[in-house]
Parts: sequence; structure tokens; C-alpha cells
Amino acid sequence: MGLAFVFPGQGSQSVGMLAGLAAAGSGEVLRATFAEADAVLGYDLSGLIANGPAEQLNRTEFTQPALLAAGIALWRLWRHRGGTVPAVVAGHSLGEFTALVAAGALEFAEALSLVRVRGQLMQGAVEQGRGAMAAILGLQESAVIDVCRQSAEGQVLEAVNFNAPGQVVIAGEHEAVLRAIESARRAGAKRAVVLPVSVPAHCSLMRPAAQRFATELAAVHWRRPQLTFISAVDAEEHGDPGELSGLLTRQLASPVRWTDTVRALVGRGAQVLIECGPGKVLTALNRRSAPAGALECLGLEDPASFEQALAAVGTK
Repeated sequence: MGLAFVFPGQGSQSVGMLAGLAAAGSGEVLRATFAEADAVLGYDLSGLIANGPAEQLNRTEFTQPALLAAGIALWRLWRHRGGTVPAVVAGHSLGEFTALVAAGALEFAEALSLVRVRGQLMQGAVEQGRGAMAAILGLQESAVIDVCRQSAEGQVLEAVNFNAPGQVVIAGEHEAVLRAIESARRAGAKRAVVLPVSVPAHCSLMRPAAQRFATELAAVHWRRPQLTFISAVDAEEHGDPGELSGLLTRQLASPVRWTDTVRALVGRGAQVLIECGPGKVLTALNRRSAPAGALECLGLEDPASFEQALAAVGTK
């Protein structure tokens, strides 16, 4: 049975995430991971995750370390419980950092420092209110790209997350995104809605942040991943430590090709995809992206789903 782990990005966070698992028998693994993150970051991340406020947790500079810590806490718990080690890993946007930590290419503490800076740079790249993102449901990718081209009117407006067939996220300048929403509705979109995010991620407005982040990434001591790592930048395997900094620089201002990534995982023999993070965002996308019947898609977000996943794939 081919097993792959996928790690979510922004949008999967919530106040109190993983609380059920933290209160369960092996909760000390999660608590220790969050305490480690607190020490590295120098603030009470675990308290923010447990108690909010949601407005602060949803700010990019806090969301990114929180999701990285949650994903690695679950990964460590999986290993602690003897869960089968996946053959391949991937991540959605921020989740690529979590995947690379799990694969042994990057230390957890170093990744925390990196994503904190990444979040700060992204938050500061665009003035408050200038940028926006929107989800377009029910249109083909080519139709969404056409909508962006027709609605830009000289402003930045791009398709940035190809999440699943019929689900594409766009990003750019606020007025252009609003025009695109109306255009998408006229084109037959089932839904077209602004997303509650604080930055227009993965569009060209993030290029200044990517250029600054490149300096941080260049100082990292990368190791070759011990698990096959598929990047959602291009749905290809990347294992050369020398190319990881460039890949993650490019990632910041380029689209997330999640549909292609899920299909690449299937092409490499994956039969079970486990979402290693809070929520079920990727689990829903994975089911829609894979050929019918090709994948069993599971999560780890609470005690019941964790036990179900362990039972499905076994221990080793």
C-alpha cells in the first residue's frame, strides 16, 4: 500500500485546534512540541493556539508558525504511536516547510524561525487593504485565467491556487479581485467569494517579499530529504539540498498547483493520503483531485480520525 502524507497551509488554523488530541493519552507529545515552539519564537504560541484571539491567530505572521507547529506535533505523535512512515510527502504552500521538516531536510527550530520571517515579510509586502484573495468555484482553470485577464484593467490579478477541479483561488489588488468576482459570476461560477486572509499570497505582489526571503533561505543548512518530497510549485520531486532555497523563494510568488501535485502522488503509487494537520481542507481537495477510487483520504485532526488512520495503514 503506497502511503503519502500531505501538510496543509493557511486556512486550516482555528482557535483550539488539536485540543482533543492534546487532552488524550499521548498528548504530551503535542504539548512538548508546542512548548518547543514557544521557546524558539519567544512568545506564547501555544496559548494563542489554545485561547486566541482568532484575529491574532489569523494574522499571517502568527498563522504560519502555528500551522507548522501543529503539523510537526501531529507528525511526531504519528511516529510516537508507531504509524507507518510514508514513502512520499508534499505540502500546500506553507505546508511545504512542514513536509521538509518531516522529511528531515530542515530542523524544526530553524523552520519556525523561517516561517515567522516569511509571515512578517508577506504581511508587510502589501499595504493593509490593498490586496485580496477570492475562491472561484465551478469554473475550469482556463476560464478563471480568462476572468483574471479580462478583469485586471492594469492591476495585479492572477490565478494562484489550483486546488482541485473547479476550485481555483485568485489574488491581487482588491479592486481587481472584486471585478473578477462579478465577472466569474456572470461566467457561470457556482460561487465566487472573497477569502478572509490578510495578504494576497502567491501573486506577483509577493515578489518583494520573496526577494527578501531569499536571503534568509540562503543561510539555511539544508539536508537531502529522507522521504520523497513533491513540491506543489511544479508537482515534481525535489531532493537536491542545493535547489531547495531557490524553490521556496520561487514558491512565495508563484501558484500552488495542488491538483497536479495530488495526481503526481497517485502517479508515484500513493493509494492512501493522510492530511497531517488541523482541519480537513486538503482531505476534501484530495478526493476531488484524484481519479475516482484511486485514493483513500484520511486525516489526523482528532482522536477518532487519528485512530482510524492508524487502523487503516497499520504500524511499523
